[in-house]
Amino acid sequence: MDFRLLPSTFGADGSASDKQHLACIVVNDEIAIDAGSLAMAADDKLRSRIRNIVLTHAHLDHIAGLPLFVDDLYASLISPIKVYAIQEVIDVLERDVFNWSVFPRFSELSIGSGPAVEYRAIKPGEEFRICELTFRSFPADHKVPSTGYLISDGQSTVAITGDTATLNGLHDLFTASKDLKALLVECAFPDELAEIARSSHHMTPATLARQLEALKPGCPIYVCNIKPSYRDRVVAQLEALAIDHLEIMAVGKTYSW
Repeated sequence: MDFRLLPSTFGADGSASDKQHLACIVVNDEIAIDAGSLAMAADDKLRSRIRNIVLTHAHLDHIAGLPLFVDDLYASLISPIKVYAIQEVIDVLERDVFNWSVFPRFSELSIGSGPAVEYRAIKPGEEFRICELTFRSFPADHKVPSTGYLISDGQSTVAITGDTATLNGLHDLFTASKDLKALLVECAFPDELAEIARSSHHMTPATLARQLEALKPGCPIYVCNIKPSYRDRVVAQLEALAIDHLEIMAVGKTYSW
């Protein structure tokens, strides 16, 4: 499986920055995990191939590009864009985004073969398949209803937590996943903003270190979803902790597991 974190922030010269305002990870160039920067960063190849989008939660940095991505493709669609999420997230999208007031409700607009957007409601712990890959959802510890995923091609498994304050409940899942190759985890705030992290249900480097010590994932760990204003401090604090097998996930780089 190939994983790539799409860029969402750009420097003064227009080149992609390593800072991350929006969250979107593409798997095998055909499935998007979250859609924060999907419309802005997807090239023609991705736009032609991605028709399945899996959401962790409904915060803006994880869904901002979804309406624009659908809008870009609407006139040329021959099959629906499928959006996989827990029902609470789907309800937010239909009530607050695709509500005709903010943006068209594409689930009501026909492309001839069906609606432009087709929702697939999932439950925590449920398994489902997309493009030959198996997804297993698990609840994340965030301020709003949120879900992480185990993604497997039958030989390798990768875990994505999305935004979360803890790694509680993952021990049994990881123990059962003998082929776990990577854990993609958040670390939003630096340690000096621990109270803000706690109140918003995010992690700091110290929190992440404690959670990993308890979980013992036994695989490489890749940190993403770092608040862009604090990236340098978060990275420096993580480096000082020298956590085994941990690195910062690079924007635009393809990781193969």
